[in-house]
Amino acid sequence: MKKYLVVGNPIEHSLSPKLHNHWIKENNIDAIYEKKQINESDIKKIIEEIKNEKINGINVTVPFKKTIIPFLNELTPLAREAQSVNTIFKKDNKVIGDNTDIGGFELGLKSINYKVENKKIFILGAGGVTSSIIIALSRLGATKIIISNRTKKKAENLKKIYSKLEIIDWGEVPDFDMIINTTSLGLKKDDEIKLEYSNLKPNKLFYDVIYNPIQTNFLVKAKKFGNQIENGKMMFIYQAQLAFKIWHNVMPVVNKKLLD
Repeated sequence: MKKYLVVGNPIEHSLSPKLHNHWIKENNIDAIYEKKQINESDIKKIIEEIKNEKINGINVTVPFKKTIIPFLNELTPLAREAQSVNTIFKKDNKVIGDNTDIGGFELGLKSINYKVENKKIFILGAGGVTSSIIIALSRLGATKIIISNRTKKKAENLKKIYSKLEIIDWGEVPDFDMIINTTSLGLKKDDEIKLEYSNLKPNKLFYDVIYNPIQTNFLVKAKKFGNQIENGKMMFIYQAQLAFKIWHNVMPVVNKKLLD
């Protein structure tokens, strides 16, 4: 039996095992998918287990999408461009890092028929998934991408790679069509992103990459003020679909009721 894992910290909120095991069963694959909370000091051992084929594939989540890169033999072109890895596999005796977050985000937006083209996008956060979202937004034709992070240096580091980014101080709010929370603020019940919602014009799209809980405080408040809201569920499903294809060479069926 093959073994797959999602690793991160925290990890208890992850619904990846539920989704992957559903598809494994549906496609009669002899495998199991589990979740494991790790620390940075555990990364080397986990990668060794892929080399030794004790583990056949790994999904990587917060906060290890960048820190895991030095332990890998090779990156796919997308992972190299994003400098962010969320899917790992072994091929030709090499441990390879890939990125399905970019495709997952694009497919998630398409599933709700939201057109990014010629729109101004405001991103909160500069963590592991942010670069993937910047690449996806650029590919989809966003006219302007503005970013704000609590630690400004992290945002400035992203600007060195993506020169067209605009950076503003944390707490400032520019004019935007869509705002994306890529921070982990929202995983805990009392987490709050301080925004003056009442000062914003309604009918914006508020997007949170967090999918569990279904509605973070960021989304609950946005809805109250007449905005469209979307969580990261469809991005999560589609990035998982792409990872599943990499590992099993089977494209599983995406059913929007999968996580209802």
